[in-house]
Amino acid sequence: MRYLRQMIRDDMILPTRNGVQAAARSIAAILPPTPLLPVEIDGIRCHVKAESLQPVGAFKIRGGWWRLSNLTDEEKARGVVAVSSGNHAQGVAWAARRLGVAAAIVMPRNAPRVKLEATRALGAEIVLYDRPGEDRDEVAAREVEKRGATLVHAFGDPWVIEGQGSAGIEITGQLGRQPSQLIVCCGGGGLAAGLALACPESAVHVVEPEGWDMVGRALASGDIVHVGAHPPATICDALQPDATKPINLAVLKARAEPGVTVTDEEVRAAQRFAFAHLNLVLEPGGAAALAAALAGKIPLDTDTVIMLTGGNTDAESFTRTITGV
Repeated sequence: MRYLRQMIRDDMILPTRNGVQAAARSIAAILPPTPLLPVEIDGIRCHVKAESLQPVGAFKIRGGWWRLSNLTDEEKARGVVAVSSGNHAQGVAWAARRLGVAAAIVMPRNAPRVKLEATRALGAEIVLYDRPGEDRDEVAAREVEKRGATLVHAFGDPWVIEGQGSAGIEITGQLGRQPSQLIVCCGGGGLAAGLALACPESAVHVVEPEGWDMVGRALASGDIVHVGAHPPATICDALQPDATKPINLAVLKARAEPGVTVTDEEVRAAQRFAFAHLNLVLEPGGAAALAAALAGKIPLDTDTVIMLTGGNTDAESFTRTITGV
């Protein structure tokens, strides 16, 4: 906690385990738990948490719902702005529609079309920006100022972190105990931080695409690390933040194991495995944790839970992955 308070501003609200538990109760009132499925990997029977089966196809519905549920009436009247390549966009849009809140989502022009269309179908206004070329946070800041809206950050927001952590409360109830370890697809670290709060007895392993391991590098150095001017290409569009945030690093620094990275081909292999063995469709970013497990990068045991975080992929690219064509 001392390290946590050194890294964040005095006026910043901190996510807490009590907040995660409250979020879990709120989410349980509107959504059924996602399945915790057994899976055998290299002779070890562990579990996967199928967040790809959420109504918006990703775990992001949790943080979106909890953040918007905690807006004041005045904030709800002014609306929200979010930044996302697609999954957080849909989570916020879904919650906004249910709560009657106007939502504007800042999205890259090159986001997967399926995510753009799904976000628009949920009633959100989409504000496009060029990636690379424009700073998405600057675009969002202009929209917030213009509208007087509340920014719903994809991972650096205490309520979003708490909402994502509700998955850990579900897992504990389904497993009957806290897992020995959680293997987590990681972009900015919102889910990983939430799970660390939800399951204090569990080891937390963050998995990122090669060249985009901003959380892993930050954990190793103790400081925020930025991706740089010429980041490598990755198929994991959902796991491409420029950097984590102090609030995420502060939560994870004392809890997370050293970061792990996966290649595009390891991710594709995980997508094929999930389809063949679990009858699940995973987007690349949603398969990163499974990729690390299948590649033997994290030793498994029977109380391991692997997070399958999203399934929003288009038919054409998924078909290419499954067929290898």
